[in-house]
Amino acid sequence: MRRSCKLSPAEIIGIIALLLALLLSLLSPHLALFPLLFFLLSCLIAPFFSGYGFFLPVISRGSPAGNQVALTFDDGPSPLSTPILLDLLARHNLSATFFVVGKLAVKYPDLIAAILAQGHTIGNHSLRHDPLLMLRTSKTLQEDVYATQEILKKLGVTPLVFRPPAGITNPRLQRVLARENLLAVNYSCRAMDGGNRNIRNLAGKILQRLRPGDIIMLHDLPPQQQGLSGYWQQELDRLFAVLKDSYQVVALEEIIQHPVMMRESDNPLNLGNFMDAGGADIEILEDAVADPVDPAMDGQFLA
Repeated sequence: MRRSCKLSPAEIIGIIALLLALLLSLLSPHLALFPLLFFLLSCLIAPFFSGYGFFLPVISRGSPAGNQVALTFDDGPSPLSTPILLDLLARHNLSATFFVVGKLAVKYPDLIAAILAQGHTIGNHSLRHDPLLMLRTSKTLQEDVYATQEILKKLGVTPLVFRPPAGITNPRLQRVLARENLLAVNYSCRAMDGGNRNIRNLAGKILQRLRPGDIIMLHDLPPQQQGLSGYWQQELDRLFAVLKDSYQVVALEEIIQHPVMMRESDNPLNLGNFMDAGGADIEILEDAVADPVDPAMDGQFLA
């Protein structure tokens, strides 16, 4: 993927700020600081608006034509939530994209197989879902994205889309994604559930905010409060029923007009081969996933 010659908003604002600073410096050095401070403030704030591609192109919604919406699930897979989601999606005959965490994909390859077997698609959601990933060095960011790609390739699928943890981007991400032939895809409708920490009226929050063309972001995580699994399933069941009746729920690739993934072969996941050769395969990625997943921390992600 070649880098587009089109300037990003960050580059445009940076050039304007620099020119203004040079002009104002002729009047007063102190005045020249204001456009530079404005640019710095923009760089600090803009990345937290997940739907706005400040540093690089980011797709966060599609065309409202056709009353279409797309479903996506972040932070999995998890044995406590992924099977439930797959069952509900099958019951309502809906398709979805799962943005998975590399370390969890290694731990639960059977869940990756199940997602693919039901016709859903998979995207890259980083190796560990490090909320500070965009503050790391370029080398760390590159290794994180690459390691996740390699893990998923060994599971039979090559993602073509990447969703950064918490939807936050940085100036270095565009080059990293270009190397891996990835497109940044965020979301335009979410329930602000804090990684299923706050699932009260989950369906109502989504439906109240939902507009045609939206990419919905939910979480492939069990509710963080004990005893709420049944309630969570009821909320999703209600949400999916309304979506099916009121909207045209389409695959993510259809709403963004870009493929989400490629299968590595006609038989994308041979678990026997993966587990037999898994020792060697995973050893290659040993440095990237050196710290084991703590079962008590499974699903403990904020977004």
